[in-house]
Amino acid sequence: MSLTTTYNDMKVEQIYTGCIAHAAYYIENNGVAAVFDPLREVHPYIDRAQIDNAEIKYVFETHFHADFVSGHLDLRKKAGAEIVFGPGAKPAYEATIAKDGQIFEVGNYKVKVIHTPGHTMESTTYLLIDENGKEHGIITGDTLFIGDVGRPDLAQHVVADLTEEKLAGYLYDSLRNKIMPLSDDLIVYPNHGAGSACGKMMSKETTDTLGHQKKTNYALQNMSKEEFIKTLLTGLTAPPGYFPQNVLMNIKGYESLDTIMDRATQALTPDAFELVANETGALMLDTRDAEDFAKGFIPNSINIALDGNFAQWVGEMIPDVKQEILLITYPGKEEEAITRLSRVGYDYAVGYLKNGFDSWRKSGKDFETIKRITSEELEKQMKSGNPLIIDVRKKSEFDSEHIIGAINVPLNQINQHLAQFPKDKPFVLHCAGGYRSMIAASILKQRGWKDFVDVIGGFDDIKEHTSIKRSEYICPTTLL
Repeated sequence: MSLTTTYNDMKVEQIYTGCIAHAAYYIENNGVAAVFDPLREVHPYIDRAQIDNAEIKYVFETHFHADFVSGHLDLRKKAGAEIVFGPGAKPAYEATIAKDGQIFEVGNYKVKVIHTPGHTMESTTYLLIDENGKEHGIITGDTLFIGDVGRPDLAQHVVADLTEEKLAGYLYDSLRNKIMPLSDDLIVYPNHGAGSACGKMMSKETTDTLGHQKKTNYALQNMSKEEFIKTLLTGLTAPPGYFPQNVLMNIKGYESLDTIMDRATQALTPDAFELVANETGALMLDTRDAEDFAKGFIPNSINIALDGNFAQWVGEMIPDVKQEILLITYPGKEEEAITRLSRVGYDYAVGYLKNGFDSWRKSGKDFETIKRITSEELEKQMKSGNPLIIDVRKKSEFDSEHIIGAINVPLNQINQHLAQFPKDKPFVLHCAGGYRSMIAASILKQRGWKDFVDVIGGFDDIKEHTSIKRSEYICPTTLL
């Protein structure tokens, strides 16, 4: 999704990617363009500049990102753009390390560097100034979101001395001394929106005025540094495991997406697919929808559907970004799957099943299924017995409302709590809508569980179509 805002004679195009809740930015003036925090695939930015007959002069990075691999290196290679980081950044490749207050010219526009450490130490906000000298807005990266601020616990996974308390203190100072003194009419352009794991309560809105944020954002209210640190750290869940690996890729560099695509777009017959799987130990990742996966899938394959928060759940459930991956997709969706894997650093897809799962089925090879039931069928089971129900939603979702007697094992903790899934009696799986529970079901199948069912439509369908009793209180059997 692309959103262009014009204010004070300056155009800023926000290029928003909903599946990872990411916003990149494009500005252009007088034949010169700049891109801020680009995604891994850079052709949309190059194509955009070509429409304007413009040269991409700069690619500005607000910080070393954790939740995605940036496209800055490919933009430098393909467009000749100069990479710019804020003060203190130490990339392992050629880049300009800006000074606090330094001005860069993009045509007649100006971009002013404002060093705002806290989320990370090199975190930088870029102040946009139009051709008339009027300050227009701030591209804040993960320093300031709409309704939230960046989490201060990521850098310690790379540098141990940078504790979350220290970083929260730096963030407090950056917000009070660098951001809040700026004009209320500035537009805030953050790097993420709701759904990102880089904050804990981001708004669905993707821009706002700084003045409104000063009134409504909890982190910008009047409080001491100690109160701020306590507030910021309260309720902060552990970051996804792939975050530190993405940070290191952004610091050290990575292969071009072209190289990754060449390696991954190998169409394999069922026999060749099976041979590669056996020889390499590659993980078989099925990206079809839950409904189709349940009807038939290759034994030992894992389901993470492309039509959802695909990249985020790949990052949560596959510990090593260097894991070799074999893809099963709907025909024509192979390149999309490879691209979305690469956005979060999973660069080692080694091929895909030609013509998708239908070719496997037609070849006569073995396949498995997963039994699913409707919410109404679950209600009948509960009236006639006491089935074990395992809810794989997040703890916060479970605590808000859940089926009385259900056990909570959040999906991202499933590998640490496999013992909670019995093999000697049946059980029922559900999440909110069926996406996450099918991921869980595929993992359990791979690990040898057989006697369970998945609820079609999940908790949302249970609420809408049944009278199953639900509780708004934490169930005593909650595990996490």
